[in-house]
Amino acid sequence: MRNFRTYAAGAAVLLVALTGCSSGGGGGKGAAAPQGPASGAPQNSASPQAPASSAAPQADAAAWQKWKLKPLPEAPAAPADKPIKLTAKGPVPVFSEVPTKDKVVFVTIDDGAEKDPKFVEMLTDLKVPISMFLTKDIVKNDYGYFKPLQALGNHIQNHTVDHPQMSKISAARQKSEVCDDQAALTQQYGKAPLLFRPPFGDGAKTESLNTAVQECGPRAVVLWRESMQIHDMQYQSGDKKLKPGDIILAHFRGPSELKGETMTQMFGELLSRIQEQGFAVARLEDYIQAPAG
Repeated sequence: MRNFRTYAAGAAVLLVALTGCSSGGGGGKGAAAPQGPASGAPQNSASPQAPASSAAPQADAAAWQKWKLKPLPEAPAAPADKPIKLTAKGPVPVFSEVPTKDKVVFVTIDDGAEKDPKFVEMLTDLKVPISMFLTKDIVKNDYGYFKPLQALGNHIQNHTVDHPQMSKISAARQKSEVCDDQAALTQQYGKAPLLFRPPFGDGAKTESLNTAVQECGPRAVVLWRESMQIHDMQYQSGDKKLKPGDIILAHFRGPSELKGETMTQMFGELLSRIQEQGFAVARLEDYIQAPAG
């Protein structure tokens, strides 16, 4: 079992050099490409954001055939003893993988620019769990698009208001970026995000950003090990292979940023790369223990 704290110490340095919400295939605003809350900051509500489950539901063979895909292996039941345990106070951890021996990976999708109804249909059919890190200024024109995805059991997480490079803005603006997105997403989706992802993975290990995240409510900073391009993944590991517990980054993107490919085509390619390596997709939040209360 790999130690996510050990990896996290060097994660930010690696990630800025790799594709994350950045030019070339990640997902920034208009780009392609990684305590207690302060008074007035939204709290992590006890009301459920998505139905709890011991394992993600499985699609039948016909659903996979509809999308011209081979079925993924069935994900195991979520562990009772969660490998990532978050606390209610103090500095938040930074991680890009989950310590587990389960042959699972976790799919996260950022920003929210592309709002393709066919993608909602695809996830409804295939029942592949995702975590959505949404940017307020990118999704505010259609908050409703993401509600059917949330209703499938997918959680909505924090990805700032307007997608800046966090290390290049003041501490006060960093706090505003996190807190204002936290408030908007909490109001729209009925649950305060538990997790935060900085655009490009930038500033993930800085004290100022960690303080902003603490004060605004999220209890962890989530990075990634692989990022999905149009047809293949960009790997951080030299052997270019998925490993148990890896977190994969993708983006809500459409033909204008995918060289004519659709969101569903890109996601299908992602699932094919995962299937070829014999991995299942599990729900990230099922492997995380939220703070009590």
